[in-house]
Parts: sequence; C-alpha cells; structure tokens
Amino acid sequence: MGIVNVTPDSFSDGGLYLAADAGIAHGLELFGQGAAILDVGGESTRPGAERVDPAIERSRVRPVVRALAEAGAIVSIDTMNASTAVAAVEAGATIVNDVSGGLSDPAMLAAVADTGADIVLQHWRGHSADMYARADYADIVTEVVTELARRVDAAEAAGIPESRVIVDPGIGFGKKGAQNWAVLHGLARIVGLGPRVLVGTSRKRFLAETLEPLGGEVTATRRDLATAVTSVLAEQCGVWGVRVHDVAATVDALTVADSWEAGVRWTP
Repeated sequence: MGIVNVTPDSFSDGGLYLAADAGIAHGLELFGQGAAILDVGGESTRPGAERVDPAIERSRVRPVVRALAEAGAIVSIDTMNASTAVAAVEAGATIVNDVSGGLSDPAMLAAVADTGADIVLQHWRGHSADMYARADYADIVTEVVTELARRVDAAEAAGIPESRVIVDPGIGFGKKGAQNWAVLHGLARIVGLGPRVLVGTSRKRFLAETLEPLGGEVTATRRDLATAVTSVLAEQCGVWGVRVHDVAATVDALTVADSWEAGVRWTP
C-alpha cells in the first residue's frame, strides 16, 4: 500500500503533493513501482496534528482518488470522517482506512456498511494531540488484540461482515518506543484474530529511535531501509499488507525475501 499524502503537514512528506496534480503524479509513480493499493489521505495524523475541516479534506482527496481509480489503481481513502469516506468511495475508492477504527466519527461504520467498501480498523486510543498520554498498557499485545476485536464486533453490528474488515495494530499511534516493537513481536496473535492485517511502520519515530545509537543522521533513506526490513518480517508473520512511503524499496525487499523462501523448493 503506497502512501499518497495530499496534505500540507504530514510528518514525512507534508506539502510535497498537496496540489491535486502533484498528488496524482505521485500516486501514479507509486503504482508504477508496484503498489497494489494507493492510500490517499487529506488530513495528517502525525503526533500533534490539528484536525481538518471535512469539506477541506474532501476537496483535497476527491480529484486524486478519481484520477488514480480511473488509471486502474485500487484506491483506499485514509480518513476519520464518514462524509469524506462516502465521497471518496463515490469517486472510486474501494477501501476506507480509518485510523480511529470507527471511533472518531460515530457515523463511520454505518456509512461504510452502506457503501459496500472494505474498511481498515486501526487500534486507536485518541486523537494525535494527546494520543501518547494514553500509552498506558499492562499487557500491550493482549490489550491491542482485545480492543481490535471489539472494533471488529462493532463493524459487524453495523452491517460490515468480517470478510470486508482489515485490522491494523496502529504502530506509533498511542504507543511509545519499545511498545511498538512489542506489538510487532506479537503480530501472530493479531493475525490470529481472523481478519486481514495491515501494518504501517513507514519512517516512524520508533525506527529512528532504534537507529540513533548507531550514530549519524537518521535520514529518510535509513528509515526506509528499516521500514523495508519490518515489512519483510511482517509478511513472514502472515500480514495481508504493509503501508509504506518508499514502494520501490519495499517491493525489492519483499521480492528478495520471497526468493529466499522459494529456494527451499529448488531442485537441480
């Protein structure tokens, strides 16, 4: 899943693709590099980000979603607003990626049920402004699994069957440093929930924190390499998808890992 941020303030590439033409061009580039899905977002969810008026969000994403869908890409819409989700599906999106797991907007689950789109339900404990204040866990993997299961149940109650649900453990969302590694180490339990699993580690702060003791500047390139490694490890745990900024590097890493696994089947 390639990330297309149509925002002025996303943590990694905010402002680079805010104009519709730039967002479309970037999405097509990622599509050409091998992205199976393009995830278009018009509101940053970086730590401390301010909320965006849904009308502004819709104006940012609709032309990009429409153009990418018309080009043949599978498009997801990264939004916490039901009205934006519906508008994006009408423009051609087939997946709604809600980082709040349907908690931010009470209308979200019913709205997505009516559209027929799939939905990503991410583990979430609060908006970006104060999410780290909620990073209090006794047993983080058990709590993430339990809270995701509740969201799956809520989606089913709203009319979205499990076959249309994807869960995301919410790496970096309401989780500090080593807590993220604990969740990743417990991915098998999250996969065991049943729905497809999406993981997004791309360029996140906990990767930089891990690399900083090695010395030198932790550039985007170093974060992308770390992202590719975590993407391979996540695939080996059975996840359905990985959400990344650098599609080309991740496709290369996954291809090498698949070839490594295929080696066991080689015969002269």
